[in-house]
Amino acid sequence: MPGRGFVPASSRGGDLDDQETEMPKMKTKSSVKKRFTLTATGKVKAGAGNKRHMLTAKTNKMKRQNRGTFVLDKQDGDTVKQWMPYGSAR
Repeated sequence: MPGRGFVPASSRGGDLDDQETEMPKMKTKSSVKKRFTLTATGKVKAGAGNKRHMLTAKTNKMKRQNRGTFVLDKQDGDTVKQWMPYGSAR
């Protein structure tokens, strides 16, 4: 028999167990929100680098090929997906 003052969970009056066991939301890394997007098939798209400054020192071919976006490799995409647990907000 339980000691004095013990009240079983079933008679507390209210369903507190749902609130206590609910996990908090995970945060998305802010830098990932700004730099990556998800495709409809779940791949991760990113913008190319080397196109922000000192462009006079870079070849025209490099500047031309770095336009637009590209799809990350699976390994890198999996890492980025861990940082955005609920997908892309865009």
